[in-house]
Amino acid sequence: MQTLRRYFVAGLLVWIPLGITLWVLKLLVDMMDQSLLLLPENLRSDALFGFHVPGLGIILTLAIVLATGALAANFFGRKLLAMGHELLSRIPIVRSIYGGVKQISDTLFSPEGKAFRRAVLVRYPHAGAWTVALVTGSPEFEVADLIGREQVSVFVPTTPNITAGFFLVVPRADTIPLDMTVDDALKYIISMGVAEPLRKRDRPERNRSGTDPNPLPSPRT
Repeated sequence: MQTLRRYFVAGLLVWIPLGITLWVLKLLVDMMDQSLLLLPENLRSDALFGFHVPGLGIILTLAIVLATGALAANFFGRKLLAMGHELLSRIPIVRSIYGGVKQISDTLFSPEGKAFRRAVLVRYPHAGAWTVALVTGSPEFEVADLIGREQVSVFVPTTPNITAGFFLVVPRADTIPLDMTVDDALKYIISMGVAEPLRKRDRPERNRSGTDPNPLPSPRT
């Protein structure tokens, strides 16, 4: 009985991540296939080949994104996009949604942005615990005026759903920078600490990237 249970658990560990990955990929392909609706009916795969070609929308989606990027990169395109942005910003309900989404996308995907570029350790949820967080920036206006300039904004993802989490503003001195990449940090969080990234060989075992402003005694082993 224990052998069957072990086999069953091992099978789940194989199929659950594989199934979720395939489901996400199928969802993305289906979403991109919706771009085919932009084409005239006589140019769609059903009319051209007599059957639906899965994934053809991916090529069309990439072409639309690249064409939009090429348009936005020149002077005329920037003027046109600015006019569209101003128009959307004047519509009462649309401007709230569009403005928030645009601000987030500009922060996350802008080459000059610093959001989610590095991982740090912070004390959370209490002074005796540590967790891995992603730096999203630094307060500059009202928050900085109230609590000081030496603060950092961090996002603490939850396990195993890293799309949810907590936003914190903590003193910069209370964080310890990590050498691991953001991707490695997310894998570490999703795996609940099982998939810990390897330490760099040229980094001494006890040489931390930062200092702990509130050192606590190490637990006895």
